[in-house]
Amino acid sequence: MKFSSQIDSFRSRPELHKFEENMTTYDLINRMGHVKGLTHIELNYPEHFVNQDKQAIKNCIEKNQLKISGIGLRYDKKFINGEFTNPIKNLRNKAIRLTFDAVEICRFLEGNIVTLCFGYDGYDYPFQQDYFQAYEFLIESLRWITFANPDIQFSFEYKPYGPRTFSFIGDCASTLLLIEKVGAPNLGVTLDFCHMIMKKENPAFSLFLSSLQNRLIGFHLNDGYGHFDDGLMLGSVHLMQTLEYIYYAKQVNFSGLIYFDTFPEREDPIAECEQNIRMYERLSNFIDEIGMENIEEMIRSQDAIQVQKLLMRLIDDN
Repeated sequence: MKFSSQIDSFRSRPELHKFEENMTTYDLINRMGHVKGLTHIELNYPEHFVNQDKQAIKNCIEKNQLKISGIGLRYDKKFINGEFTNPIKNLRNKAIRLTFDAVEICRFLEGNIVTLCFGYDGYDYPFQQDYFQAYEFLIESLRWITFANPDIQFSFEYKPYGPRTFSFIGDCASTLLLIEKVGAPNLGVTLDFCHMIMKKENPAFSLFLSSLQNRLIGFHLNDGYGHFDDGLMLGSVHLMQTLEYIYYAKQVNFSGLIYFDTFPEREDPIAECEQNIRMYERLSNFIDEIGMENIEEMIRSQDAIQVQKLLMRLIDDN
């Protein structure tokens, strides 16, 4: 399995491992290098490259025996009225140029995935957004970057809200429709567990839909209570839905990156990341112990009591 984690979560509790409060990108990578089972790293652009040497970052990743999976885009508040849907052409073009810069960094670090998450492409009030125009801007911009970079896999990470009240593309179905409209073979979807819970989606079903369209690229795994992007540890709230999610990941033969997008504030981030890895492996192994065929038979019976017995077996085994 390929495991990665949210790099900024390693800023917390610097005193535990004798780091300074204001850690550099190199410090964060060095801290991630202590996590047992971690194989990959994903950096944010431009956040983790400001006043940092890209060759030194590449050397640091290699020194810690990690591999780069890709780059995640972070657009700042100059795009507060939208990134790719911004009505001002100059700002739209700046967002596109920033994305092209991230692609070059991704190539330099020998990654192959650029993850797009648009926090400001949305609206807060009725009559605030011209839906027809915004949708055309979004499609046009995505076509520009995807067709110009056929060697890079782009992945759209949807989120229903935050910081905008409504995201323009905020659920699995609208994401898959958008991808179809763009028509680029190198555009797919990254599923964030917390975002799906916020949208009241069942994560395993969204995984199924994305796989059905052959657009599933990656996972951002975490947990939460459904109101905010809590970023809690894997399986800490929605244990059964997490188990079902991993089961369907096996059903569709998912072999991509498993990325833990969690936000430990009071916890040791190294121990927290290791716990996420252990939890994923334990649930995955539990499914193997029960047997895919036996679980398929249980699903076909539509017997909710059998499902609860399955959960009891998981608890008893621990």
